[in-house]
Amino acid sequence: MRKPLELSKRAQGVPASPTLAITARVKELKAAGEDIIGFGAGEPDFGTPEVIADAAVESLRAGQTRYAPTPGTPEAREAIAHKLRTENGIDCSAGDIIINNGAKFTVYLALQAIVNPGDVVLLPTPAWVSYKPMIELAGGVVREIPAGPTCDFKMTPADLAAHLDGDVRAIILNSPSNPCGTTYTPEEIRGLADVLSKHPHVAVIADEIYERLTYTQEPYLSMAAVPGMAEQTITINGLSKTFAMTGWRIGYACATGSGGAVIKAMTRMQSQMTSSITSFLMPSIPVALEQAMGEVEKMRQTFAARAEMIHGRISQWPGVTCPRPTGAFYVFPDVSGTFGRTSRGGVVINGAMDFASALLDEARVAVVPGEGFLGCGPNHVRLSFACSEADITEGCRRIEEWLGQLT
Repeated sequence: MRKPLELSKRAQGVPASPTLAITARVKELKAAGEDIIGFGAGEPDFGTPEVIADAAVESLRAGQTRYAPTPGTPEAREAIAHKLRTENGIDCSAGDIIINNGAKFTVYLALQAIVNPGDVVLLPTPAWVSYKPMIELAGGVVREIPAGPTCDFKMTPADLAAHLDGDVRAIILNSPSNPCGTTYTPEEIRGLADVLSKHPHVAVIADEIYERLTYTQEPYLSMAAVPGMAEQTITINGLSKTFAMTGWRIGYACATGSGGAVIKAMTRMQSQMTSSITSFLMPSIPVALEQAMGEVEKMRQTFAARAEMIHGRISQWPGVTCPRPTGAFYVFPDVSGTFGRTSRGGVVINGAMDFASALLDEARVAVVPGEGFLGCGPNHVRLSFACSEADITEGCRRIEEWLGQLT
């Protein structure tokens, strides 16, 4: 009898993304004619600005369909470097930039470039679902720094210092946060930088994919812009969230330390994996960064209004608490006050997964259960407000009604 094909232990150990699973489930139900309100998708509900799409179409028609340089064209890399210099205060050049197939793959490449088996990677939690699997795929060991809702899901310098030792190789810092929707202030970033600067062997992977989507009066501060921190920081960003280009898969990294060793290593690995991003998308990068900021600001203002709207509604839910969202397009309410109660469909709610499943089945509203986000995640669900005001209003109404019927 033929022996069945066996999967690698690596493949067997990687969990499926719960956020993508929820999104796929919502699409299936909607395709079947179900009236579903989806708070699961982590992508803007806007179309890509026309000027960006036009640049890609023109490039395609002009025949820019051959292989491109692995780290990106010189023009695209310089446009990113210019953006980081002028907007973020990061002293860099085109040679310090690599363009990748989405910011998710950029984080993966950065970890592969700097982490050896057994190295500890610090992860403030709750954290995005893919960080832990990516750290482990690089052979790293996750060490959580828990930060709960009472501190707006943000670690303090003292929290950070207590987890640093000689085994730590890197820390992933995501601000604004997915799933929490909260943002470190410039003062808080400087406080963390002061601790990290005393540990120059620790690389900071600063995931700033939501940096344009902030809703306070305070300016955004990049970790690499803090004096003395550029040498140990790998800045991750991309076009997906800011420019409503999630399906385009354009991410990038900037690293100026170690004589360019990190970017060179990421380039070598990418050359063996995916080569460059799609070649005819390269001209869209300078266009997006230089010509679409007016539309980006309109989207930001819309998200800011939605943040206030959804937080105001959630604040009225019985037994639910939620920090105010200050960035990205997520809220992460604590629903543990409903645990032990029974839904109208007879489900005893013993965790966020039960909460989310019963809510979808009984109220036709999709949220992401917090179990995959580590830390205090099992007490929480994530709602994305990257949807219309009408959907926010109707979805929150359904949830309020459903919560009111718990016994």
